[in-house]
Amino acid sequence: MKTCWLKNILAILLCASSTAQAAVDSYRFAHVTISTPWYIFIFLMMGVFAPFILMVILAWRSAMRKPEQNENKK
Repeated sequence: MKTCWLKNILAILLCASSTAQAAVDSYRFAHVTISTPWYIFIFLMMGVFAPFILMVILAWRSAMRKPEQNENKK
């Protein structure tokens, strides 16, 4: 009877400790620091502003081409 209780207690402790260990280890890869929100902010701002920058470049190129095309048509 004692060995049965001992085995059950050891099994419960092993299950509980592995769950706790897994919970601690799951956050090891994250490395969240004070600069993490800034990295996220900069990444999102690049995604938001990249289309606008492309639009400005394409509009500028288009504006530079129009006078040349008008002169050739005359």
